[in-house]
Amino acid sequence: MRFSQAALVIASLISLGYAQSATSSYVEPSVPTGSPIVGNYTGKYRPQTHYSPPSGFMNDPNGMFKDADGPDNTSGFFSNQTNGVVAMWTRAEYNPDPGPQTQWISYSTDGGYTFTDYENNPVIDSTSSQFRDPKVFRYEDYWVAVIAYSQEFAIGIFTSPNLRDWTHASNFTNAGLFGLQYECPNLIQMPMQGSSDPMYLLAISINPGAPLGGSITQYFPGQFNGTHFTAVDSAARIADFGKDNYAGQWFYGIPGTEPQVSIAWASNWQYGQDVPTGPLEGFRSVMSLPRQNYLANVTRIGYDLISVPYDLSPILGETLAENSSLGNGTLFADLSTVPSNAIYFELNLTSIPAANNTGSANFTLLSSTTGETVSGGQFLNGDFPFFLDRGRINGYDNVFFTNRFSTNQLIPSSGEFFMSGVFDRSILEVFIQQGERSATITLYPEQPIDTFVFRTGGLNAGIEGSAKVVALESAWARYENASGTVTGNSTQAVKRNKMGASELLW
Repeated sequence: MRFSQAALVIASLISLGYAQSATSSYVEPSVPTGSPIVGNYTGKYRPQTHYSPPSGFMNDPNGMFKDADGPDNTSGFFSNQTNGVVAMWTRAEYNPDPGPQTQWISYSTDGGYTFTDYENNPVIDSTSSQFRDPKVFRYEDYWVAVIAYSQEFAIGIFTSPNLRDWTHASNFTNAGLFGLQYECPNLIQMPMQGSSDPMYLLAISINPGAPLGGSITQYFPGQFNGTHFTAVDSAARIADFGKDNYAGQWFYGIPGTEPQVSIAWASNWQYGQDVPTGPLEGFRSVMSLPRQNYLANVTRIGYDLISVPYDLSPILGETLAENSSLGNGTLFADLSTVPSNAIYFELNLTSIPAANNTGSANFTLLSSTTGETVSGGQFLNGDFPFFLDRGRINGYDNVFFTNRFSTNQLIPSSGEFFMSGVFDRSILEVFIQQGERSATITLYPEQPIDTFVFRTGGLNAGIEGSAKVVALESAWARYENASGTVTGNSTQAVKRNKMGASELLW
């Protein structure tokens, strides 16, 4: 996480993917929930199925939880309730040069709408200007926090019985890709396919220093004993083979035996503050789709993070095009009549031979007005490369805005190949083999994308294929008035200091 001014950076408490009703059981009745912040979300680059701020800049997701339920008042802040919220956050001082980064806590009795600072902050002191991004979770009968010693390339592990008093337990150091600094750690328990025992995954983001430049998230599967994390090996596994997926964080409150749900910042620090949505539409950055995650041994390295979209059924619209016997052929879909300009697409190939494979399966997103395209696809021979190409999109020019991306996806012995994706105006996410590989890229066409094409060619005789393209409904549209302005949550977030006085956050 970057800090812009001498200000407090407080954990944002996001319930995306687990939307509360308008009569939440733990928020004051006057606080509207389950509705977006007032703004105009109709711009040509404004995603309709991804979260973005109404205006201004947004970066790393943090503070996400499924609900406010937890152990009974271990912090001692909530004498008459069992559903309070405690936020742990980094206070960064600038005087005017960067000063120490220390860890503070604040507590909320209204579900995260207002906060009061703990009177004995900081709860973890520091003299370092590079000590940040706490992530807290429950382990057995105590709390654990992972915090980045960013430029020492270490993740500190701390324990506490009550969220107020913390003890340093261990460090996880010098692992994987270093870049120039570690950021945004997350230690999460999740299922391991084929095992009844879940494993732990430690995610560490680096910036700059990603293989493609700028920022990226890497992950380490392993075991956690309550004080020490031990990785299964020294491999640096990358969570996304695109360039616009950083600082992924997981929702708190999901049992470790169930797939976990994450969201990432869909941008890159090399150009995230320079994208055309800023001057043209007054906002910068979006979040990835919420994704379900678990571990599986599906590649030669093993311990792979599977990543697929969280349930899309609430926004699935009409089927635009479908072919259940594609073979070597083409499938077109017209997006010009889709109000959201957002789609879900999928392609499935079966009966792929074990040897002597030929052919490819590709997709193209096209603007018929300008001829701009973004494309991707899988080759079924050689070393089985999969590619993405945004180099023929003309609405943004930046030397660091890398055009082409690729990975390798072996065809399993079952002879099946599956790819899916979501395109949403200015962001594309693709998922290969049910999430064994995933990529996130942003794109800024001069004119809207209005055509989608699947093409398969040169496939071996006997390979069968099916493909489908489905419109996605806008998540904003239901809240818009006649002028296109969302009129949902018009309240302002505040924080209360230790004297009880309110401080406006935005």
